[in-house]
Amino acid sequence: MAAKNHDWKAPWLQQVKAEPAKGEAEHPLVDVDEPNLFRDQFPYSEIPKTMFDGKTVPLAPAEDIWVTDTTFRDGQQARPPYTVDDVVHVYDLLHKLGGPKGIVRQSEFFLYSEKDREALEKCQELGYEYPEITGWIRAVPADFELVKQVGLEETGILTSISDYHIFMKFKKTRAQVLEDFMKVINAAAEAGLKAIRCHFEDMTRADFWGTVVPFAERLMRFSEESGMKIKIRVCDTMGYGLPWAEAALPRSVPKMVYYLRTELGIPHDQLEFHGHNDFHLVLANPVAAWLYGCAAANCSLLGIGERTGNSPLEALCVKYASLKGHTDGMDLTAIKEIGEYFEKSMGWPVPSNYPFVGSEFNVTRAGIHADGVIKNEEIYNIFDTGDILGRPLGISVTDKSGVAGIALWLNQNLGLEADKQIDKRHPGIQGIAKWVEEQYAARRTTAISSEEMLEQAKQHMPDLFA
Repeated sequence: MAAKNHDWKAPWLQQVKAEPAKGEAEHPLVDVDEPNLFRDQFPYSEIPKTMFDGKTVPLAPAEDIWVTDTTFRDGQQARPPYTVDDVVHVYDLLHKLGGPKGIVRQSEFFLYSEKDREALEKCQELGYEYPEITGWIRAVPADFELVKQVGLEETGILTSISDYHIFMKFKKTRAQVLEDFMKVINAAAEAGLKAIRCHFEDMTRADFWGTVVPFAERLMRFSEESGMKIKIRVCDTMGYGLPWAEAALPRSVPKMVYYLRTELGIPHDQLEFHGHNDFHLVLANPVAAWLYGCAAANCSLLGIGERTGNSPLEALCVKYASLKGHTDGMDLTAIKEIGEYFEKSMGWPVPSNYPFVGSEFNVTRAGIHADGVIKNEEIYNIFDTGDILGRPLGISVTDKSGVAGIALWLNQNLGLEADKQIDKRHPGIQGIAKWVEEQYAARRTTAISSEEMLEQAKQHMPDLFA
């Protein structure tokens, strides 16, 4: 693990304006008669086009970054509803994972059903500072009553921002929709909320300079005037976002985040990225958002979320440690407990090769790999998974394992260390290998079970069990 004096700093902060824009709008809304659907990038009848505009922006990360959780909000839109007990148990594990500094900073909850509110209240009773419990509501003033009833100081509000939503769903103009949103924002301030998050839905298909920036600028002015903190969630709702600074807007995550910072002076802690995995960039994009100025990356445990899912929270915690050079108090062994709870208690199938969580993410079957692991496990293990995640490197025996794999399996599972370890040239190992070979010659297709391996070891190496 990297030393703490390698902590990540942000030397570019002096480039950014210190205050939000004041007075008259510097970036007026561009109202249009017809929607801008960016057909050059989103033809619909073809795969979306990746375009580069010949411009780039520099790295500009915040000194403090964190993750926020949407397991109980977006995650509930992709699986059977959690029970109250499930929510409380998982929330407790989020607290353990995030550690005393709150690297898992917030968790957002639905507020609509009696069961939602019961789960929220039971989590509140735990008395944890982190993750802070926040809400999520529609852009409807009446919904603030729900927020007040459960005593929350912050909630998220859906503020869809692309012309796909403005023209095709709301059937209104940009100016009309933004005015509707501002009425809701004003209602939030009147309700006495300390902070709200505006979820800029479908931002990676929105007119960045014509709609996104003018609306964000207006929000920052309102925040300054009202004293209510307003956060902007950069929502890559359809997974169109690209992690490259050279990519063209509206798909470039670095450009969107960087320009919100430099054009409007929005503080790092008022920017948050939320992504989806439709194009397999659900990890690259939030990391890019971090590197170009977002403080928060919004995630869901195991990536469970609408359609292809959200950024996996446990993966962003590991990436946080990689960027910072240390865990900053996080307990990454909670990842193992989270995976086990989802599988055993909630019946959620975790793919065996799923990173950090799957039952075989660090299990090797190849004999040549096992031979290397016998000499030094660093050769074929990503890091000390036993110490950091509570998941030691493993071996599964198949027809590809060879004598090295069988020897490694026995040494690990029998707890044999140092001079007590069995060499792959041991006659007993040769006998087990011959039996394994016969199994697959008879067209076996499954791995050798632990029970079978122990039985073979008793037959061929009885002295180990004397």
